[in-house]
Amino acid sequence: MAQYKRVLLKLSGEALAGDKKTGFDEATCIKVAKQVKELVDKGINVGIVIGGGNFWRGRTSENIDRTKADQIGMLATVMNCIYVSEIFRSQGMETNVLTPFECGSMTKLFSKDRVNKYFKKGMVTFFAGGTGHPYFSTDTATVLRAIEIEADVILLAKAIDGVYDSDPKVNPDAKKYDEISIDEVLDKKLAVIDLSATIMCLENKMPMLVFGLNEENSIVNAVFGNFTGTKVTV
Repeated sequence: MAQYKRVLLKLSGEALAGDKKTGFDEATCIKVAKQVKELVDKGINVGIVIGGGNFWRGRTSENIDRTKADQIGMLATVMNCIYVSEIFRSQGMETNVLTPFECGSMTKLFSKDRVNKYFKKGMVTFFAGGTGHPYFSTDTATVLRAIEIEADVILLAKAIDGVYDSDPKVNPDAKKYDEISIDEVLDKKLAVIDLSATIMCLENKMPMLVFGLNEENSIVNAVFGNFTGTKVTV
């Protein structure tokens, strides 16, 4: 039995690139699509934000202005959402890509009314282009959209399978939390998501489920209770 009726799924661009680390790994994207279809078929509304790290990671050169670097990152997320949206369509779902700025005929402008209309039709809705402003990450865009669409929970699908007290890549003795409050995340500076996004979760009481994207059926398991990641409570 699903615990949630409306979820916001955040996917990392790097995770969708698979072992290639850049671009797309189609097999990985198809696995994600099949899991999301299970949710949609059960009547769950699914919104999706995708990071841009498989194409662009912030300001990589001192010769590029921060605002311009962030704009490149926003466009990377648009490319990601258009691609993944098409993979979803190939698996039998209807999709739409919304952006906070005009993108020709490739996307539509974001509005809550438009999202609700799409959800009523059983469509998966992709939120591309971040917040539309520099200095805000896709973490912040994820929390902002989750609050705006009144999602029950954020599903944070990452390369790491939960929240640890230190970086498990560096510290082999890092301890994984089964459950942790958003206050503790802030106090311990665990950087699950960036600071502005964390504070928005705290102020708006938006819970998160953090898990590894590469684990078998991890998205479906998070929604249907067979969850092995970290629950971030509010």
